[in-house]
Amino acid sequence: MGVLYISYDGMLEPLGQSQVLTYLERLAPDWRIHLVSFEKAEDWADLPRRQALRKRIAQAGITWHPRRYHKRPSTVVTAWDVIVGVVTGLWLAWRHRLRIVHARSYVAALMALVLKRLAGMRFLFDMRGFWADERVDGGLWPRDGRMYRIAKGFERRFLLSADHVVSLTHAAVVEMQRFDYLQGGMPPVTVIPTCADLERFMPIEGRRDPRAFTLGYVGSAGTWYLFDAVARAMRLLLDLRPEARLLVVNRGEHEHIRACLRTAAIPDSCVELRRADPAEMPELMARMDAAVFFIKPVFSKQASAPTKLGELLGCGIPVLANTGVGDMATILVEDTVGIAVSGFDADSLRQGMRDLLALVAQPGIRERCVASARRHFSLKEGVARYSAIYERLVSGCAS
Repeated sequence: MGVLYISYDGMLEPLGQSQVLTYLERLAPDWRIHLVSFEKAEDWADLPRRQALRKRIAQAGITWHPRRYHKRPSTVVTAWDVIVGVVTGLWLAWRHRLRIVHARSYVAALMALVLKRLAGMRFLFDMRGFWADERVDGGLWPRDGRMYRIAKGFERRFLLSADHVVSLTHAAVVEMQRFDYLQGGMPPVTVIPTCADLERFMPIEGRRDPRAFTLGYVGSAGTWYLFDAVARAMRLLLDLRPEARLLVVNRGEHEHIRACLRTAAIPDSCVELRRADPAEMPELMARMDAAVFFIKPVFSKQASAPTKLGELLGCGIPVLANTGVGDMATILVEDTVGIAVSGFDADSLRQGMRDLLALVAQPGIRERCVASARRHFSLKEGVARYSAIYERLVSGCAS
């Protein structure tokens, strides 16, 4: 029996490649996988990249069924995409005897819910977070609004109907156990965080500048990420280590980053701001003595596991972050591989920087970071957990 994997994120997007394809390529030798994704027009128009991706997917033994992603008007076109996904899924389930549908996040889960009821497929809800609450916490929906109520109603149906649920964090499982409608009816849940390819993200010696302490920042600087607090933390670091430098790797928010740095009075001379392809990231991380990022500690982030955490730790880099985000603070503190501040005021950030500098100076800190990454964020372990879920669902089909 094969697996139908549905992702509303496109495979031509960085997220689709890092958090979908890297898993499926390793699952494909043991499982017959049909992948349905929804590709954005601007990505699909890049013919060389599209052809290279199609070749990569085919070489992995995965059968790819790309569909077009529609953006506006959002509610209407999303409903159309759901219909397209359901029709495609029904045809594939009948044509290729697919009995398991693996849905990544909420829109894909709506397609999977219909497929479960119409085709009798086993439903794996890979929830990726509390999506409806993210829309509220991000200021896109009011908490007392109609869209939020509808989305939470679907979330309830997904959780009650799923044959298995994947959560990114243990903290999210604790929150779900408090849901009234799951009392006595909690579905089987497996925690699989956003894993890192630790064969790529590993320590590289000889790249750090011995003359200056280099603090690193990687990835998005907007929406959930508090780069203004990072800039203030850098200002405090310069008070402690005047030779310190900030290396920022970011794709498309450079103006916002520069504005935050100017507000915090960070001299241009101690900042390196650059773009990079995913393949360049391990080399750039190897230049960092430590890394920093702060995420808004709102309810929905209890279900979040930032990909960069596993990648940084895999490269042997201690991290300064904050509490209130999934399992992140627990990992940093219990494994002694980072510092988690509980506030973003000057005193909290200053103490966080002092603690980070002391941690970086500890013997064996880099080895400890790598061991923590292998314990929590190993892609190999994540793939093994997905395969075990598939085995369990196959057993349910056979029974």
